Amino acid sequence: MELTEKEKTTLLDIVKKAITAKFNDKGMPILTLESQTLKERRGAFVTLKKHGHLRGCIGYIKAVKPLWETVREMAAAAAFHDPRFPSLKLEEIQDLTFEVSVLSPLKRIKNIDEIEVGKHGLYIVRGYNSGLLLPQVAAEYGWDREYFLQETCYKAGLPPQAWKDKETEIYIFSADYFGDTT
Repeated sequence: MELTEKEKTTLLDIVKKAITAKFNDKGMPILTLESQTLKERRGAFVTLKKHGHLRGCIGYIKAVKPLWETVREMAAAAAFHDPRFPSLKLEEIQDLTFEVSVLSPLKRIKNIDEIEVGKHGLYIVRGYNSGLLLPQVAAEYGWDREYFLQETCYKAGLPPQAWKDKETEIYIFSADYFGDTT
């Protein structure tokens, strides 16, 4: 799915409004969406960064809700419910940048040669453990394919080499990701 600039702007606006609405104890304003694309069910993540450092990131891996609704909910979740961080404070908003990653459907792979670092994100599952890293993470840190696999295993709470185990499922996906600095 390729989003238009207007759709990207709309989603970033939804992120900002969802977060500020929580501080104002108001619900989200009524949205009038012209775009059918934003009404399609899609997986998506919202990432918050403060001075370039991760401040929150939560999303739906699978398409469970319309895209605009997923982004709205995940914005609030990233700001206030990411267990790795305390809830966002109002004074932090001015220091944040926002990013939205709209995911393609997951594709299970058997051969790691299918993984293109920078293009694909990884989702690794073994038993009750699972972990996901977005495509841009490996590119930002300059990881190679094996290190990306190891870090995704680590995120899943698995040993770094668990990706080599035949019982470990490896999925790839791509993401249309974009951000704003205000």
